[in-house]
Formats: sequence, structure tokens, C-alpha cells
Amino acid sequence: MKKDYELFTNETKAFIYGEQLRAAQRMLDFDYLCKRKDPSVVALITPERGGFEKFFWGTKEIRVPRITSLKEAAARFPEADVLVNFASQRSAYDVTIETLEVPTIRTIAVIAEGIPERQSRRMAALAKEKGKWIIGPATVGGVKAGCFKIGNAAGTMENIKEAKLYRPGSVGFVSVSGGLSNEAYNIVARTTDGLNEGIAIGGDAYPGSTLLDHLLRFEKNPEIKLLVCLGEVGGTKEYEIAEAVKSKKIQKPLVMWATGTCAKVLPGQVQFGHAGAKANTAEETADAKNEALRKAGVIVPTSFDDYHSKIKETYERLVKEGKIVPAKEVSPPNVPLDYAQAKAEGLVRRPTNFVSTICDERGDVHNYCGVPIDTVIEKGYGIGGVIGLLWFKKEIPPYACRFIEMVVQIIADHGPAVSGAHNTIVAARAGKDLISSLVSGVLTIGPRFGGAVNGAAEHFLYGFRNQLAPREFIDAMKTKNVRIQGIGHRLHSLENPDARVELMKGFAKKHFKATPLLDYALSVEQVTTQKKNNLILNVDGCIGVLLVDLLKELRFADSEIDEMIKAGLFNAFFVLGRSIGLIGHYFDQIRLEQDLYRHPLDDILYDVPKGPEKVG
Repeated sequence: MKKDYELFTNETKAFIYGEQLRAAQRMLDFDYLCKRKDPSVVALITPERGGFEKFFWGTKEIRVPRITSLKEAAARFPEADVLVNFASQRSAYDVTIETLEVPTIRTIAVIAEGIPERQSRRMAALAKEKGKWIIGPATVGGVKAGCFKIGNAAGTMENIKEAKLYRPGSVGFVSVSGGLSNEAYNIVARTTDGLNEGIAIGGDAYPGSTLLDHLLRFEKNPEIKLLVCLGEVGGTKEYEIAEAVKSKKIQKPLVMWATGTCAKVLPGQVQFGHAGAKANTAEETADAKNEALRKAGVIVPTSFDDYHSKIKETYERLVKEGKIVPAKEVSPPNVPLDYAQAKAEGLVRRPTNFVSTICDERGDVHNYCGVPIDTVIEKGYGIGGVIGLLWFKKEIPPYACRFIEMVVQIIADHGPAVSGAHNTIVAARAGKDLISSLVSGVLTIGPRFGGAVNGAAEHFLYGFRNQLAPREFIDAMKTKNVRIQGIGHRLHSLENPDARVELMKGFAKKHFKATPLLDYALSVEQVTTQKKNNLILNVDGCIGVLLVDLLKELRFADSEIDEMIKAGLFNAFFVLGRSIGLIGHYFDQIRLEQDLYRHPLDDILYDVPKGPEKVG
């Protein structure tokens, strides 16, 4: 059970409102450093989406739920009594007002700055009416050493360790500024046994809780023996502290300084960084406040340069008087660096799992084989040029681009009866989606359908490299009981040539420097057509041999071409081109609204035995 002066303990549980994942991780890292039993962050409240987020607890990963409403979060985690409100300036007020109506939440840190003053005053008044606490607006938060911290308070892990915030000391500190609090935590650590609790109330003119509010809390806390405070130019709240010291409401030693004394040497009326840091009257100046505090009995240095000395002197006096027993030092656990941070600092190296030598999407413009995509478009590389970059890692000449695009166009479709189109059509009529229907057709591509491009290149290369005469090549393949791929067509013959083959042959003869493998394949065709006039070089065969001729012109070695054939690169052209046709068949069936396909019974030979074979 928390005492009335305690906002945080080592069992405090909190919600974070908003997409502040780094702040959440920093809170969890602080928990781990302080050797807490359980994480302090129990949920993220993100109205846009639910689910969960992964964070680290030391080296172990934990899941923290995302909850879309504050009401649901409070119902699921009634033990959470702190909300760190990272909502934007536009919605921070509404979120805070809603939170003040949640019975289980006692403390709200409002991080946003620039909330209208009228709304800030209403939040503060409503919080006091309900006996709740608001830290902020425009705050970085605060920290209870060894217990809990708000968001990004206390800065980096290095700063937290240097300030010994992983275990409680004897000093209670409160300031307006979050940045100065980080500096003060270090000053306190170097001059005393360390911080017990530190709060930055926020720089807006009307904070939800004041410097005095927290000093009075510290006054009640028996663990806190020394009060340290930083005020600033602007406003009159520091005079309330002076009165509290005079009236003995604050009896513990208080070391305090109001910053902004330099304003008197600057021209005109100076507005410092905070909304409230502006002296409109003489009593709002830092000098006037420091003098009033000094007269009230507060320990006030002569300047900020002397601030640490006054803290040290006061602490050492309290130790000597036996009022402070210095806190024992402890060894905090090591908080692992996140990989991204360690990598940025050059502290780790890690082997990669993937290697890419064809493209890089990092940077402002991703590239294909080192060529920025905008250059690819502007210079008109086309599909052939992109294939050259991504498949061959070469900037291929225009005629090669045109040939590749010709191949893709020729292969695109061969009617609805072939296996790939048939499967795509059947899947589409079964109500399958585009991808499923396309894949069902693509999966039929292999040795009997489409695979002849690769096979033809391999077969004709075998005869050509071994300098086999056409007849010798045919006999050698027959001896191996291997059918020559790329030869033969059901419809076309010498008298009825395939226009697609003629187009490719004509293009190659006109644009290629040489076509040795095509010439060899055509010499084989002269022999095969003597047996039957439809044993001609077909589309697959022509593509296969001409791709080999093209690769030779692109200065690929024989060993590299062999690797491409082995990897199925030539069949990749068939897959790429035919996918265009298969997608066309899918859309055709969808437009026609065709019903589920069922194969005709009279097209099936039913040869079922009269009964099963009996065994034993």
C-alpha cells in the first residue's frame, strides 16, 4: 500500500498512451537495472490498433499488450495506477481528463507541451479535487531511484548509471526543467549518496503540480533527508516555497536556486525556453526570487556555479550530525545494448543471412544492379533491360533487350488447352483467387511442359561442343534413349513453318554478330525432317539455342552458361512469359462468370474390376 506521499514504488505498474516504443523500452531497461521483479509497463494504449508489442527484459523478449481503450486497459490491469500520456498537444487534454475519471489511476504524466493554459488549469484543478497527481504538461517526467521512471526521464542508460539511479539515496529533487534535472541528478550523485526521487514539473505556465507540492511530499517521506530544487525566472511559485520554509511546513534542509539571473544583462524582455520562463514584473525575476528564498532560510548559492558546493556542504553536515546514513553501494546488472544501437556505435559485428548482388532498396532511390530506378525508367531500359540487370547483372545492348522482349511476347500464351492454362482455368472456375489460380498453372511447368527451352539448349550444346555431325548427334541421343528436346511440332512442318520461329531466326540473323548454335540446330533439322517433315526446330528449341548464342555475345563463359542451364534460367523465360497468358485466362474466366468445372463423364475410361483381388 502506497503512502500518501509516494507516487512510485518498486511495484508501480503503468500504462503508456501512444506509440512511444523507445520510451517503453527505456522504462523496462530501468526496471531491469533496478532488479525489479516485474516490468513496470503493463500495456500500451493505442486506439488505432490492438495486438501486442515485443520488448526486451534484459536479454529475454516479453510481450506487452496493445489495448485500444483506456477503459479496457484499466479493467484488465487494475493494479496500474500511473499513465504516461504521450498523446499529442491536440489530444493530450482529452486523454488526461478521461484518465482522471478512472478510479484506479492516481498519477498522470503529461508529456506534450503547448496545451492551452485554460485546459492546463482545468486539469490541475480536477486532479486536486479528486486527490490525484499530474506531472506536466511539457515534462520529461521523473524518476524514483531503484524503483520506477517515467518515459525518457533521466536520459541515457549511461547517465542513469553515472547518477546511481539504480538504487535510492537520501535526496529529493524537483525542478521545472527536464534537461536541468538530468544535470542535477549527476550533481546530486557526485556530492551526496544520490537521488531518492526526482521530478520535473514541466515548463508550461500552469503545471498540474508545483515545485512546492512535491517538496511537501518529500518533507513527509522519511527516506528523504535533503531537499534540492531548481526554480526559474517567471511566475511567483518560488515565493510559496519561501513562505513554506518560514512557516515550518518545510523543515528539512533545502538547497535551491532560481535560474535565469543572466536576464538582467540581456537587452529587452527575454523569453527563455519554457512558456513560463519570462519575467513580467520585478518580483518574477530570478534575482528577486533567490533573495526571497535566502531571507526565508533556504540555502541559496551565489550562482549556479556554486550550486554543487552548497549541496555537498549540506549533505556532509547532515552525515556528520547523524541525520543521514549514506546509502550502501550496489552493483547493478548489465543492461544489454539493443543491436541497432550497438551497431551504430560500432560495437558489434554480425554475419548476414542473405546476400544480394542485384539490387539495393536502401537509400533515397533503390537500384537495379547499381542503376537507380529513376534512371532505368528515364533511359527506357524496358523489360529486356531490367531482365539484363537483374538476371544477368549486365547492361545489355538494345538489340538484346528487344530479343528478350520478343521471347516473352511469343511465349505469353498458347491457348486454353495446354496444361498450364487448363489448370488456371479450372482453379478460377472453382472460385480460387488470382494468385492461387496462377500458381496452379505455373506448377505444371516442367520437363513435359515448358521445360524444353532448357533441355533444347543443353542437348544442342552437347552435340555442338563435341563437334558431332548432325547424324552423329541424332544417333548419339538415340543410343542414350534421350529424345531431342526442341525438335518437332504437332501442327507445323517444313511446308507450314511456325511464324514465331521464323520471326526469331530472322531477328537473330539480322542483329546477332553470329548464331553458331542456331546454325547447328538448323543443320540437325535438315536431317530430322528427312524422316518426317514436322520434326522441325520448334519455338522452345529456337529460344533455347538463340539464348545460348546471345549469352555468348554478352561475353558469358561456357561454364557460366552451363550454370545458368543447370539453374533453370532458360525455363525462367517461359515462366515469366507464360504467366502473362495464365493471368489473362484467369481474368477471362472471371469476366465470363464461368461455373465450377466438372470433367465430362464420357471423356473418362472407367475400367474398374468387378471386385478387389483377394489376398490370403
